[in-house]
Amino acid sequence: MRISLTVLLVASMGLGACGVVRNSALNPINWFGRSTSVPVEEVSTNPLIPAESGLFASRRKANALYIGEPFDEIVDLTVERIPGGAIIRATGRAARQGTYSVQLTPENEDEAPVNGVLTYRLEGVARTNTAVGTPPTREVTAARKLTSQELRSVRTIRVEGQRNARVARR
Repeated sequence: MRISLTVLLVASMGLGACGVVRNSALNPINWFGRSTSVPVEEVSTNPLIPAESGLFASRRKANALYIGEPFDEIVDLTVERIPGGAIIRATGRAARQGTYSVQLTPENEDEAPVNGVLTYRLEGVARTNTAVGTPPTREVTAARKLTSQELRSVRTIRVEGQRNARVARR
């Protein structure tokens, strides 16, 4: 009984002492203190220094080839007028699910119309060993913005797939 009474007395004295030293560094509750708001240090970057630099930086960009393949079927083609140009939106249906990195690739490098026809291919990178799925699950949409200057001599916009092409005329 004396031992339990002694332990109880020492524990109560130690606990009472925490009230006296509540603002001191001896109290473990005060070791980190309250949180306060501080301003964030801004990291300044120089916009004149390119993100990619070096001897082979331009060669890396040239070697980055797009490995997309044309879509199986072009389902829809819409040309929407916007201030300063137009947006070409094409929807394609892939042969299987899982096509990603979809883009409208111009037929020629300079993206110039040939006899008033601006031609694109709807391409995407297909994953292997995926399910075929229902037609709505295989549809993907890609868009491209053209300015009024680029559309000046264009009379027809054509988007091609493997089995068909869609055409929008002015």
